[in-house]
Amino acid sequence: MMSFAAMMLVALAIDLVLGWPAWLYARIGHPVTWIGAMIAGLEARLNHAGAGRRRRGVLAAGWVVAVVALIALVLQLALPAGWLGVLLGGVLAWPLVAMRSMHSHVAAVADPLQAGDTDAARATVAMIVGRDPALLDSSGIARAGLESLAENTSDGIVAPVFWGVIAGLPGIAAYKAINTLDSMIGHKSDRYREFGWAGARVDDLVNLLPARLTGGVFALVSGRMGAAFACMARDARTHRSPNAGWPEAAMAGALNVRLSGPRVYPEGVAPEPWVNAAAPDPAPADLRRGLALYARAMAALMLSLALLVWLGL
Repeated sequence: MMSFAAMMLVALAIDLVLGWPAWLYARIGHPVTWIGAMIAGLEARLNHAGAGRRRRGVLAAGWVVAVVALIALVLQLALPAGWLGVLLGGVLAWPLVAMRSMHSHVAAVADPLQAGDTDAARATVAMIVGRDPALLDSSGIARAGLESLAENTSDGIVAPVFWGVIAGLPGIAAYKAINTLDSMIGHKSDRYREFGWAGARVDDLVNLLPARLTGGVFALVSGRMGAAFACMARDARTHRSPNAGWPEAAMAGALNVRLSGPRVYPEGVAPEPWVNAAAPDPAPADLRRGLALYARAMAALMLSLALLVWLGL
């Protein structure tokens, strides 16, 4: 039987070395953009006013996930046996993890922020968060970067690897389809509240375990394990998201900073509660500390996969 853990380890190793090269993106795009094009096409055809909007959204989400999972299953069944199949499967899974790009995107915020170039830091943080960057001071930029790092470690790396270990290529591909549905149409706006309902709810479900696992890994490698676990136990459930609060609370406790709190979006102010409210606001240097914590967590993830392979799982 093919080792899905070994396949995911190969995918992470390739991503660590190469990321997703710009020349390759220019030539073929990226699997997530292909999924996004399918979602956009269905949304344009089916998301119109009138009765049955939620039902049409359920059908669209089901179609996207089924098509993506079926293609992945066909590819997996075509793989040769043994380590050659594992290596080829790892190559196919490689674009569905984002370990290197996650670090690069947050480092692109941390570098100008630590250099005192707040305008450049605002411009780069705007690429990874939805709030209005013009209203963010240096602490707000650092907070936004840390929150994005924490949440997307779960969504972009731990969760796809988790589902890849569980179900191989169909597992990781189906997860990315669900996560893309949520990011594109899972918003609580008039346009998407009903049509995107299914994508958002299923995304919450498939991230339940990975989000908590991500928080646990952050806590274990932090050097402030007790504080990180205590912050998760106290504040994770108060977060606006049923899942993002776990890695964010772990990171807040590990770095002894406060995260979340009120934020300004183009549509208005979201009066969110603080995570680790008694701690100080993050400073620019804390974003770099967050990246170091992220690097340790990714090393722990890869070592855990290697252990599963060694155990024959």
